[in-house]
Amino acid sequence: MTDGSRVDHHHRWMSRAVDLARRSPHSAAAFAVGAVIVSDSGREIAYGYSRDDDPHVHAEESALLKAAGDRRLTTATLYSTLEPCTTRRSRPHATCTSLIIAAGIPEVVFAWREPALFAACEGVAMLMAAGVAVVELPEFAHLARAANAHLGL
Repeated sequence: MTDGSRVDHHHRWMSRAVDLARRSPHSAAAFAVGAVIVSDSGREIAYGYSRDDDPHVHAEESALLKAAGDRRLTTATLYSTLEPCTTRRSRPHATCTSLIIAAGIPEVVFAWREPALFAACEGVAMLMAAGVAVVELPEFAHLARAANAHLGL
């Protein structure tokens, strides 16, 4: 893939993640996030959004649960509108960062670094320390923030 087509590819899938974030039921205590897992051949494997089928599920967690056991995860890219979490109140041992690493996903693309509204986040650093390639698309940060307007951000 050329650099230009890779950027287009990232933008296409991040747009899908933003659309998913907008579907998240609002919560005064949690972010609205969208996530999509894409195979190396450019096909959607699974998607999720905050609270899509459980009041405590995170977007990345939801997508990973739907894709559990899929062999393509080890060559896939996970797109998320928010930096994957490293701290959770509801499931302290199942942070999105730890789930991504355990699944063997080699690349994460995200739009917005998690603000320290609910907890400190070190997702980028932890993913990189585990050998995961991390790409930030700051041009999508305003869209990720807009999906969280209910939090006053």
